[in-house]
Amino acid sequence: MAEFKPVSISKGSFAFCRTTVAGLLWLSVIFQFKWLVVVTFIIMLLSALLKVRRAPLILIYKYTIDKINQSENVIVDEKGISFSHWVGAIFSVICIVVLYFGNNFAGWVITAIFAVLQTLAAFGFCSALKLHGCMTSGNCCRVGKFVKKARDNKNA
Repeated sequence: MAEFKPVSISKGSFAFCRTTVAGLLWLSVIFQFKWLVVVTFIIMLLSALLKVRRAPLILIYKYTIDKINQSENVIVDEKGISFSHWVGAIFSVICIVVLYFGNNFAGWVITAIFAVLQTLAAFGFCSALKLHGCMTSGNCCRVGKFVKKARDNKNA
């Protein structure tokens, strides 16, 4: 079982990060801007490498909006957030590879699926963070229960 590593960030910055990524993906799908998928990848990769406290969108919010109207802090799991950033970075790479080197239509379909998943995560539904919690502590959403059951069956 992985250890929970608590980190305190502003509630507003956490929401800003999730909704901005979802928004970038939707804009990329609607206007078919491949470069916005690349921007999403860069944000996710930097967030995974720098960890949640120093993630680009968290810092942008901290040094702009939080200076004007500071929101309360929330405790998040640094390891779980890092996992979700890595999942997002990998999903972004898949979108980029298919968009630039594969079938353009398939690339936009995969990007739209990614946008839907990010939107669901932004609203607190079954996200990669919750999947991480399921895999490490047993606190599962429906998708997480399915993945955990499949993993357990594979290891049996």
